[in-house]
Amino acid sequence: MLALALGGFGIGTTEFVTMGLLPDIASAMGVSEPTAGHAVSAYALGVVVGAPLIAALCARVPRKRLLVVLMVAFTIGNALTVLAPTFATLVVARFIAGLPHGAYFGVASLAAATLAPVGQRAKAVAAVMLGLSAANVVGVPSATWLGQHLGWRDAFVVVAAIGLATVAALLRYVPELTGIRTTNPMTELGALRRPQVLLTLLVGAVGFGGMFAVYTYITTTLTDVADMRAGLVPLVLMLFGLGMVAGNIVGGVLADRGVDFAIVAALGAMVVILAGFVAAAHNPYTAAIGAFLIGASGAALAPALQTRLMDVAADAQTLAAALNHAALNIANAAGAWLGGLVIAAGLGYTAPATVGAGLAVLGVVLFTITVWTSRRTVHS
Repeated sequence: MLALALGGFGIGTTEFVTMGLLPDIASAMGVSEPTAGHAVSAYALGVVVGAPLIAALCARVPRKRLLVVLMVAFTIGNALTVLAPTFATLVVARFIAGLPHGAYFGVASLAAATLAPVGQRAKAVAAVMLGLSAANVVGVPSATWLGQHLGWRDAFVVVAAIGLATVAALLRYVPELTGIRTTNPMTELGALRRPQVLLTLLVGAVGFGGMFAVYTYITTTLTDVADMRAGLVPLVLMLFGLGMVAGNIVGGVLADRGVDFAIVAALGAMVVILAGFVAAAHNPYTAAIGAFLIGASGAALAPALQTRLMDVAADAQTLAAALNHAALNIANAAGAWLGGLVIAAGLGYTAPATVGAGLAVLGVVLFTITVWTSRRTVHS
Protein backbone atom coordinates (compact mmCIF):
# COMPACT_ATOMS: atom_id res chain seq x y z
CA MET A 1 0.00 0.00 0.00
CA LEU A 2 2.84 2.40 0.83
CA ALA A 3 4.53 1.71 -2.50
CA LEU A 4 1.27 2.37 -4.35
CA ALA A 5 0.67 5.52 -2.30
CA LEU A 6 4.19 6.80 -3.06
CA GLY A 7 3.20 7.00 -6.73
CA GLY A 8 0.14 9.00 -5.71
CA PHE A 9 2.43 11.26 -3.69
CA GLY A 10 4.54 12.03 -6.75
CA ILE A 11 1.51 12.55 -8.98
CA GLY A 12 -0.16 14.80 -6.42
CA THR A 13 2.99 16.88 -6.05
CA THR A 14 3.40 17.49 -9.78
CA GLU A 15 -0.31 18.21 -10.29
CA PHE A 16 -0.68 20.79 -7.53
CA VAL A 17 2.78 22.39 -7.33
CA THR A 18 2.21 24.01 -10.72
CA MET A 19 -0.64 25.98 -9.14
CA GLY A 20 1.50 27.08 -6.21
CA LEU A 21 4.25 28.29 -8.59
CA LEU A 22 1.97 29.83 -11.21
CA PRO A 23 3.14 33.43 -10.61
CA ASP A 24 6.80 32.31 -10.81
CA ILE A 25 6.20 30.36 -14.03
CA ALA A 26 4.30 33.29 -15.55
CA SER A 27 7.11 35.71 -14.69
CA ALA A 28 9.91 33.43 -15.91
CA MET A 29 8.14 32.60 -19.17
CA GLY A 30 6.93 36.15 -19.85
CA VAL A 31 3.20 35.36 -19.92
CA SER A 32 0.21 36.48 -17.83
CA GLU A 33 -0.95 34.37 -14.90
CA PRO A 34 -4.23 33.30 -16.60
CA THR A 35 -2.14 32.25 -19.63
CA ALA A 36 0.26 30.35 -17.35
CA GLY A 37 -2.83 28.52 -16.11
CA HIS A 38 -2.80 26.75 -19.50
CA ALA A 39 0.07 24.63 -18.14
CA VAL A 40 -2.35 23.36 -15.48
CA SER A 41 -4.99 22.68 -18.11
CA ALA A 42 -2.44 20.89 -20.34
CA TYR A 43 -1.57 18.43 -17.56
CA ALA A 44 -5.25 17.83 -16.93
CA LEU A 45 -5.86 17.26 -20.64
CA GLY A 46 -3.04 14.70 -20.62
CA VAL A 47 -4.85 12.81 -17.88
CA VAL A 48 -8.12 12.94 -19.80
CA VAL A 49 -6.53 11.60 -22.98
CA GLY A 50 -4.20 9.10 -21.32
CA ALA A 51 -6.62 7.45 -18.90
CA PRO A 52 -8.96 5.77 -21.42
CA LEU A 53 -6.29 5.14 -24.06
CA ILE A 54 -3.81 3.46 -21.73
CA ALA A 55 -6.45 1.54 -19.76
CA ALA A 56 -7.96 0.12 -22.94
CA LEU A 57 -4.82 -0.47 -25.03
CA CYS A 58 -2.92 -2.02 -22.11
CA ALA A 59 -5.80 -4.23 -20.94
CA ARG A 60 -3.74 -7.40 -21.49
CA VAL A 61 -0.58 -6.13 -19.75
CA PRO A 62 0.02 -7.66 -16.28
CA ARG A 63 -0.99 -5.08 -13.69
CA LYS A 64 2.32 -4.79 -11.81
CA ARG A 65 4.27 -4.35 -15.02
CA LEU A 66 1.81 -1.69 -16.15
CA LEU A 67 2.20 0.24 -12.88
CA VAL A 68 5.99 0.30 -13.32
CA VAL A 69 5.81 1.42 -16.97
CA LEU A 70 3.36 4.20 -16.07
CA MET A 71 5.67 5.57 -13.38
CA VAL A 72 8.64 5.49 -15.78
CA ALA A 73 6.57 7.55 -18.27
CA PHE A 74 5.56 9.92 -15.45
CA THR A 75 9.23 10.46 -14.54
CA ILE A 76 10.15 11.20 -18.16
CA GLY A 77 7.33 13.74 -18.47
CA ASN A 78 8.53 15.64 -15.43
CA ALA A 79 12.14 15.56 -16.62
CA LEU A 80 10.94 17.18 -19.87
CA THR A 81 9.20 19.85 -17.78
CA VAL A 82 12.52 20.71 -16.14
CA LEU A 83 14.19 21.07 -19.53
CA ALA A 84 11.41 22.99 -21.36
CA PRO A 85 13.01 26.09 -23.00
CA THR A 86 9.77 27.95 -23.89
CA PHE A 87 6.23 28.21 -22.58
CA ALA A 88 4.92 26.24 -25.58
CA THR A 89 7.29 23.35 -24.87
CA LEU A 90 6.39 23.56 -21.17
CA VAL A 91 2.72 23.08 -22.06
CA VAL A 92 3.63 20.03 -24.18
CA ALA A 93 5.77 18.60 -21.35
CA ARG A 94 2.92 19.03 -18.85
CA PHE A 95 0.59 17.21 -21.25
CA ILE A 96 3.04 14.28 -21.47
CA ALA A 97 3.48 14.19 -17.70
CA GLY A 98 -0.29 13.92 -17.29
CA LEU A 99 -0.77 10.94 -19.63
CA PRO A 100 0.01 8.17 -17.05
CA HIS A 101 -1.88 9.83 -14.17
CA GLY A 102 -5.37 8.36 -14.58
CA ALA A 103 -4.27 4.88 -15.59
CA TYR A 104 -1.88 4.68 -12.63
CA PHE A 105 -4.56 5.58 -10.10
CA GLY A 106 -7.05 3.30 -11.80
CA VAL A 107 -4.79 0.24 -11.63
CA ALA A 108 -3.48 1.14 -8.15
CA SER A 109 -7.03 1.53 -6.82
CA LEU A 110 -8.03 -1.85 -8.23
CA ALA A 111 -4.90 -3.40 -6.70
CA ALA A 112 -5.77 -1.94 -3.29
CA ALA A 113 -9.40 -3.05 -3.49
CA THR A 114 -8.31 -6.57 -4.50
CA LEU A 115 -5.88 -6.87 -1.59
CA ALA A 116 -8.27 -5.33 0.98
CA PRO A 117 -10.30 -7.30 3.57
CA VAL A 118 -14.02 -7.74 2.89
CA GLY A 119 -16.01 -4.57 3.61
CA GLN A 120 -12.99 -2.28 3.50
CA ARG A 121 -12.60 -1.62 -0.22
CA ALA A 122 -13.25 2.12 0.01
CA LYS A 123 -10.76 2.46 2.86
CA ALA A 124 -8.14 0.66 0.76
CA VAL A 125 -8.83 2.94 -2.21
CA ALA A 126 -8.60 5.91 0.16
CA ALA A 127 -5.22 4.60 1.35
CA VAL A 128 -3.87 4.84 -2.20
CA MET A 129 -5.45 8.27 -2.60
CA LEU A 130 -3.82 9.26 0.70
CA GLY A 131 -0.56 9.62 -1.23
CA LEU A 132 -2.26 12.29 -3.33
CA SER A 133 -3.49 14.03 -0.19
CA ALA A 134 -0.15 13.73 1.62
CA ALA A 135 1.50 15.39 -1.37
CA ASN A 136 -0.39 18.53 -0.46
CA VAL A 137 0.88 18.41 3.11
CA VAL A 138 4.56 17.74 2.41
CA GLY A 139 5.33 17.53 -1.31
CA VAL A 140 3.57 20.63 -2.65
CA PRO A 141 4.55 23.10 0.13
CA SER A 142 8.17 21.86 0.07
CA ALA A 143 8.41 21.95 -3.71
CA THR A 144 6.69 25.36 -3.78
CA TRP A 145 9.17 26.75 -1.23
CA LEU A 146 12.05 25.27 -3.23
CA GLY A 147 10.64 26.68 -6.47
CA GLN A 148 10.21 30.15 -4.98
CA HIS A 149 13.76 30.26 -3.64
CA LEU A 150 15.81 28.34 -6.24
CA GLY A 151 13.62 28.54 -9.35
CA TRP A 152 10.43 26.78 -10.40
CA ARG A 153 12.30 24.11 -12.41
CA ASP A 154 13.90 22.72 -9.24
CA ALA A 155 10.47 21.78 -7.94
CA PHE A 156 10.02 19.40 -10.87
CA VAL A 157 13.50 17.93 -10.34
CA VAL A 158 12.17 16.77 -6.96
CA VAL A 159 9.06 15.32 -8.62
CA ALA A 160 11.16 13.34 -11.12
CA ALA A 161 13.19 11.95 -8.21
CA ILE A 162 9.98 10.83 -6.47
CA GLY A 163 9.02 9.07 -9.70
CA LEU A 164 12.28 7.12 -9.73
CA ALA A 165 11.84 6.17 -6.06
CA THR A 166 8.32 4.92 -6.85
CA VAL A 167 9.58 2.71 -9.65
CA ALA A 168 12.03 1.10 -7.23
CA ALA A 169 9.35 0.67 -4.53
CA LEU A 170 6.87 -0.91 -6.94
CA LEU A 171 9.45 -3.41 -8.18
CA ARG A 172 10.49 -4.33 -4.64
CA TYR A 173 7.25 -4.39 -2.63
CA VAL A 174 4.18 -4.83 -4.83
CA PRO A 175 3.12 -8.46 -5.50
CA GLU A 176 2.31 -9.68 -9.00
CA LEU A 177 -1.42 -8.84 -8.55
CA THR A 178 -2.63 -12.07 -10.08
CA GLY A 179 -5.99 -11.45 -8.40
CA ILE A 180 -6.74 -8.80 -11.02
CA ARG A 181 -7.44 -10.58 -14.25
CA THR A 182 -6.41 -8.92 -17.49
CA THR A 183 -9.15 -8.31 -20.04
CA ASN A 184 -9.08 -6.93 -23.56
CA PRO A 185 -9.63 -3.48 -25.10
CA MET A 186 -13.23 -4.15 -26.20
CA THR A 187 -14.25 -5.38 -22.74
CA GLU A 188 -12.76 -2.32 -21.09
CA LEU A 189 -14.34 0.04 -23.62
CA GLY A 190 -17.66 -1.54 -22.70
CA ALA A 191 -17.66 0.73 -19.64
CA LEU A 192 -18.47 3.62 -21.97
CA ARG A 193 -21.78 1.95 -22.87
CA ARG A 194 -22.99 1.95 -19.26
CA PRO A 195 -25.16 5.00 -18.40
CA GLN A 196 -24.31 4.83 -14.68
CA VAL A 197 -20.58 4.96 -15.46
CA LEU A 198 -21.02 7.99 -17.72
CA LEU A 199 -23.32 9.81 -15.29
CA THR A 200 -21.01 9.21 -12.33
CA LEU A 201 -18.07 10.50 -14.38
CA LEU A 202 -20.08 13.60 -15.26
CA VAL A 203 -20.77 14.26 -11.58
CA GLY A 204 -17.04 14.21 -10.87
CA ALA A 205 -16.13 16.31 -13.91
CA VAL A 206 -18.58 19.06 -12.91
CA GLY A 207 -18.76 18.89 -9.12
CA PHE A 208 -15.01 18.72 -8.54
CA GLY A 209 -14.34 21.76 -10.73
CA GLY A 210 -15.10 24.18 -7.93
CA MET A 211 -12.08 23.16 -5.90
CA PHE A 212 -9.74 23.67 -8.85
CA ALA A 213 -11.30 27.00 -9.83
CA VAL A 214 -10.15 28.36 -6.47
CA TYR A 215 -6.94 26.40 -5.93
CA THR A 216 -5.40 27.19 -9.32
CA TYR A 217 -5.17 30.88 -8.36
CA ILE A 218 -4.77 30.42 -4.60
CA THR A 219 -1.31 32.04 -4.39
CA THR A 220 -2.41 35.40 -5.78
CA THR A 221 -5.71 35.20 -3.88
CA LEU A 222 -3.80 34.86 -0.61
CA THR A 223 -1.25 37.60 -1.36
CA ASP A 224 -3.49 40.16 -3.09
CA VAL A 225 -6.91 39.59 -1.52
CA ALA A 226 -6.07 38.25 1.95
CA ASP A 227 -2.94 40.48 2.13
CA MET A 228 -0.78 37.55 3.22
CA ARG A 229 3.01 37.55 2.92
CA ALA A 230 4.24 35.36 0.06
CA GLY A 231 6.45 33.42 2.46
CA LEU A 232 3.36 32.16 4.30
CA VAL A 233 1.70 30.74 1.17
CA PRO A 234 3.42 27.32 1.48
CA LEU A 235 1.96 27.02 4.99
CA VAL A 236 -1.54 27.57 3.64
CA LEU A 237 -0.86 25.02 0.90
CA MET A 238 0.11 22.64 3.70
CA LEU A 239 -3.20 23.38 5.43
CA PHE A 240 -4.98 22.61 2.18
CA GLY A 241 -3.11 19.30 2.10
CA LEU A 242 -4.01 18.50 5.71
CA GLY A 243 -7.62 19.14 4.76
CA MET A 244 -7.25 16.67 1.89
CA VAL A 245 -5.80 14.04 4.24
CA ALA A 246 -8.67 14.50 6.70
CA GLY A 247 -11.27 14.53 3.93
CA ASN A 248 -9.78 11.46 2.29
CA ILE A 249 -9.96 9.46 5.53
CA VAL A 250 -13.50 10.61 6.35
CA GLY A 251 -14.61 10.05 2.75
CA GLY A 252 -13.31 6.47 2.79
CA VAL A 253 -15.14 5.68 6.04
CA LEU A 254 -18.39 7.25 4.81
CA ALA A 255 -18.19 5.47 1.46
CA ASP A 256 -17.88 2.05 3.14
CA ARG A 257 -21.12 2.86 4.99
CA GLY A 258 -22.95 4.27 1.96
CA VAL A 259 -21.41 5.41 -1.31
CA ASP A 260 -24.32 7.57 -2.48
CA PHE A 261 -24.64 9.32 0.89
CA ALA A 262 -20.89 10.05 0.92
CA ILE A 263 -21.08 11.69 -2.52
CA VAL A 264 -24.04 13.90 -1.58
CA ALA A 265 -22.44 14.90 1.73
CA ALA A 266 -19.14 15.87 0.05
CA LEU A 267 -20.81 17.88 -2.72
CA GLY A 268 -23.11 19.63 -0.24
CA ALA A 269 -20.13 20.59 1.90
CA MET A 270 -18.34 21.98 -1.17
CA VAL A 271 -21.30 24.24 -1.99
CA VAL A 272 -21.32 25.81 1.47
CA ILE A 273 -17.53 26.10 1.84
CA LEU A 274 -16.86 27.57 -1.61
CA ALA A 275 -19.66 30.11 -1.25
CA GLY A 276 -18.28 31.09 2.15
CA PHE A 277 -14.77 31.49 0.76
CA VAL A 278 -15.87 34.57 -1.22
CA ALA A 279 -15.98 36.44 2.09
CA ALA A 280 -13.35 34.38 3.91
CA ALA A 281 -10.68 35.20 1.30
CA HIS A 282 -10.46 38.82 2.53
CA ASN A 283 -8.78 37.88 5.80
CA PRO A 284 -5.55 35.84 6.10
CA TYR A 285 -6.85 33.71 8.99
CA THR A 286 -10.25 32.88 7.53
CA ALA A 287 -8.65 32.35 4.11
CA ALA A 288 -6.33 29.75 5.64
CA ILE A 289 -9.26 27.99 7.33
CA GLY A 290 -11.18 28.13 4.06
CA ALA A 291 -8.29 26.50 2.20
CA PHE A 292 -8.29 23.63 4.73
CA LEU A 293 -12.04 23.11 4.32
CA ILE A 294 -11.92 23.29 0.52
CA GLY A 295 -9.25 20.58 0.50
CA ALA A 296 -11.24 18.43 2.94
CA SER A 297 -14.54 18.59 1.04
CA GLY A 298 -12.88 17.90 -2.31
CA ALA A 299 -10.85 14.94 -1.07
CA ALA A 300 -13.89 13.42 0.66
CA LEU A 301 -15.60 13.09 -2.72
CA ALA A 302 -12.85 11.10 -4.49
CA PRO A 303 -12.98 7.69 -2.69
CA ALA A 304 -16.76 7.51 -3.00
CA LEU A 305 -16.71 8.31 -6.73
CA GLN A 306 -13.92 5.77 -7.30
CA THR A 307 -15.80 3.04 -5.42
CA ARG A 308 -19.10 3.77 -7.16
CA LEU A 309 -17.45 3.54 -10.57
CA MET A 310 -15.97 0.13 -9.74
CA ASP A 311 -19.41 -1.00 -8.57
CA VAL A 312 -21.25 0.00 -11.75
CA ALA A 313 -18.55 -0.93 -14.29
CA ALA A 314 -18.98 -4.75 -14.09
CA ASP A 315 -16.05 -6.35 -15.98
CA ALA A 316 -14.57 -3.03 -17.20
CA GLN A 317 -13.25 -1.87 -13.85
CA THR A 318 -9.78 -0.80 -14.96
CA LEU A 319 -11.09 1.68 -17.51
CA ALA A 320 -13.83 2.94 -15.19
CA ALA A 321 -11.39 3.48 -12.32
CA ALA A 322 -8.95 5.28 -14.63
CA LEU A 323 -11.72 7.41 -16.10
CA ASN A 324 -12.52 8.72 -12.62
CA HIS A 325 -9.21 10.58 -12.70
CA ALA A 326 -9.86 11.70 -16.24
CA ALA A 327 -13.15 13.17 -15.01
CA LEU A 328 -11.46 14.85 -12.06
CA ASN A 329 -8.90 16.35 -14.40
CA ILE A 330 -11.60 17.59 -16.74
CA ALA A 331 -12.76 19.33 -13.57
CA ASN A 332 -9.18 20.54 -13.08
CA ALA A 333 -8.94 21.94 -16.61
CA ALA A 334 -12.45 23.42 -16.58
CA GLY A 335 -12.02 24.91 -13.12
CA ALA A 336 -8.70 26.52 -14.04
CA TRP A 337 -10.18 27.82 -17.31
CA LEU A 338 -13.37 29.21 -15.76
CA GLY A 339 -11.43 30.74 -12.88
CA GLY A 340 -9.09 32.40 -15.37
CA LEU A 341 -12.06 33.71 -17.38
CA VAL A 342 -13.69 35.52 -14.47
CA ILE A 343 -10.35 36.92 -13.32
CA ALA A 344 -9.49 38.11 -16.84
CA ALA A 345 -12.95 39.70 -17.02
CA GLY A 346 -11.98 41.91 -14.09
CA LEU A 347 -14.22 40.26 -11.49
CA GLY A 348 -11.35 39.72 -9.06
CA TYR A 349 -9.72 36.73 -7.40
CA THR A 350 -12.75 35.86 -5.25
CA ALA A 351 -14.90 35.30 -8.34
CA PRO A 352 -13.56 31.74 -8.91
CA ALA A 353 -15.08 30.71 -5.55
CA THR A 354 -18.50 31.85 -6.75
CA VAL A 355 -18.03 29.86 -9.94
CA GLY A 356 -16.91 26.88 -7.84
CA ALA A 357 -19.98 26.97 -5.63
CA GLY A 358 -22.15 26.98 -8.75
CA LEU A 359 -20.31 23.96 -10.15
CA ALA A 360 -20.80 22.07 -6.87
CA VAL A 361 -24.55 22.85 -6.95
CA LEU A 362 -24.69 21.50 -10.50
CA GLY A 363 -22.86 18.40 -9.26
CA VAL A 364 -25.58 17.79 -6.65
CA VAL A 365 -28.26 18.13 -9.32
CA LEU A 366 -26.46 15.72 -11.65
CA PHE A 367 -25.97 13.13 -8.92
CA THR A 368 -29.65 13.33 -7.99
CA ILE A 369 -30.46 12.52 -11.62
CA THR A 370 -27.87 9.69 -11.55
CA VAL A 371 -29.41 8.03 -8.49
CA TRP A 372 -32.95 8.50 -9.81
CA THR A 373 -31.96 6.91 -13.13
CA SER A 374 -30.33 3.98 -11.34
CA ARG A 375 -33.37 3.28 -9.16
CA ARG A 376 -35.74 3.62 -12.09
CA THR A 377 -33.68 1.04 -14.06
CA VAL A 378 -33.74 -1.40 -11.10
CA HIS A 379 -37.49 -1.07 -10.59
CA SER A 380 -38.24 -1.45 -14.28
